[in-house]
Amino acid sequence: MTDSVKHVGLTGGIGSGKSTVARLLTTHGAVLVDADAISRELMVAGSPVLDEVAQEFGSDVLDDSGSLDRAGLARIVFGDDSARERLNAIVHPAVRAESKRLVDEATNKAGFSGVIVQDIPLLVETGQGDKFDGVIVVEAPEPVRIERLVSDRGMNEDDARARIRSQATDDQRRAAATWIIDNSGSQEETAAQVDRLWRELTDG
Repeated sequence: MTDSVKHVGLTGGIGSGKSTVARLLTTHGAVLVDADAISRELMVAGSPVLDEVAQEFGSDVLDDSGSLDRAGLARIVFGDDSARERLNAIVHPAVRAESKRLVDEATNKAGFSGVIVQDIPLLVETGQGDKFDGVIVVEAPEPVRIERLVSDRGMNEDDARARIRSQATDDQRRAAATWIIDNSGSQEETAAQVDRLWRELTDG
């Protein structure tokens, strides 16, 4: 990585609309490295990572086709810090290795914008903020996030609140933030904030 490359972390609590901001950044030319997408790809049926997860947690995490039963795995690790740490110890190193490969590939492509955005939902929780040139935090008030989780993802309110409580607090994310995007308003208001952020990233 050269000095001309801006390597930026992107995070935000569940329901904050982080994916919207990620999409807007890519329209400007940012290279997006999505940790969740990488994790899904690494956990396909027959993959070494999924095999290791099944060995650790048992066959209940697999469906009849040998694919990951995400709901079954979630039931095991949600609310169990020890189980979640064991899962993270398997998945996170593999995700980081693939992320590095994608970053290296992107920086060597013709027409590279100079900005890499790594979308990491648990960036604050896993203490990764210091490895970036800056951290973008996307936020929205909790009632807005709960409404989104209920209407867009079909969660009930109690589940939505529990998921929010299991993540870092707003104050913890703000403490790690270089830039904050308020995604509680209109799409146009969010886009305007991203436009300003992009100018800062590419003019500096």
